[in-house]
Amino acid sequence: MIEQNYHNQKVFLTGAASGIGFCQMKTYLAAGAEVVAVDVQEIDYESDRLTKIQADLGQKEELDALVNQLSARVEAFDIFLNTAGVLDGFQPLLNQDQATIDQVLSINLQPAIALTQAVLPKMIRQGHGILVYMASIAGLQAGGGGAAYTMAKHALIGLTKQVAFDYAKDGIRANAIAPGAIKTAMNAADFAGEGKIAQEVAKQTPAQRWADPQEVADLTLYLTSPQASYMNGTVVTLDGGWTLGH
Repeated sequence: MIEQNYHNQKVFLTGAASGIGFCQMKTYLAAGAEVVAVDVQEIDYESDRLTKIQADLGQKEELDALVNQLSARVEAFDIFLNTAGVLDGFQPLLNQDQATIDQVLSINLQPAIALTQAVLPKMIRQGHGILVYMASIAGLQAGGGGAAYTMAKHALIGLTKQVAFDYAKDGIRANAIAPGAIKTAMNAADFAGEGKIAQEVAKQTPAQRWADPQEVADLTLYLTSPQASYMNGTVVTLDGGWTLGH
């Protein structure tokens, strides 16, 4: 039976205002955790165990301020969920200027590195910590995003594996989730009008549907449970079988 009692567990989560991050936030709060949640948008949810921080992680000054805030924190987090991210319009490299590439990397990759460096030392000192990075099928192969997005997600998987490799001896576990088609606000353009793009994506997926973000949150809850204690440096694909045929 999967352990779903997260009382006295402290969770740090990015990208909490909508989509996967919002479902993760509600799921961990429902399981009893204390959650510090970050997003560039206002987080429309209330709980006496929820601390909300509004910050644009793509802006170096705001990211640095958050890193300093976390570094000054006395208590360690038990769980870090790196979920914030943006798409890049599925554009190939020659269609992307340097500003676009920098923006995607500044949101999808740099905060994961900086925030890991901020929370990891205290996790090591307390002898345990779990990190879950939100990767993508675009982190496993081409075709799941544009050039910048694919580069960022591949790098995020590299970060996951190296953190797991280097710090497993210190009680640290780091895993990644590689979602496929998840119905969130980030993919709203695919459902615009008659939703033909969304329909085509569903047809290309063996499961013949998009996933609900709650399915990703439920997988996250498993990865941070005691039952997943031997999983480390793993990338778990959640794509309805999409990568089987691509």
